[in-house]
Amino acid sequence: MAKLHVEIVTGERVVFSEDDVDMVVAPGSDGTLGILPHHAPLVTTLATGELRVVKGGAEEAMVVFGGFMEVTPDKVIVLADTAERAEEIDVARAEAARALAEGSIANRQEEADLASATAALRRANLRLRVGQRRARGGRHAPTMGEGGQ
Repeated sequence: MAKLHVEIVTGERVVFSEDDVDMVVAPGSDGTLGILPHHAPLVTTLATGELRVVKGGAEEAMVVFGGFMEVTPDKVIVLADTAERAEEIDVARAEAARALAEGSIANRQEEADLASATAALRRANLRLRVGQRRARGGRHAPTMGEGGQ
């Protein structure tokens, strides 16, 4: 059976590199993308969201914050602006970031402050969702509209 080689890298490090991957689910800028072996070649931008790698029935989640994805029939390469594996997420820190962002939204002075605080709140909520699910040992349950978060 055909498999994928998957690499997820940032400017600082290789976040993930595995062979024999069954499927990648990524947050494309126009919606969630599912990539299986023999996928048509594709280059696309990524949105902020959860990226999942399925291998042999096990699933690994990570968060990506923008970037690009290149797909060939046997390989997926993600060049992310920022990426974190679920086990790297500090839930307490994400909760503190969410509280700070919510406070910034409530006390905003300018429109630019609102945009920055809203983006920070989205990032914190994404980290919390992925980090808390990992802490509970839960698997992903797909939700509508997930790709554009």
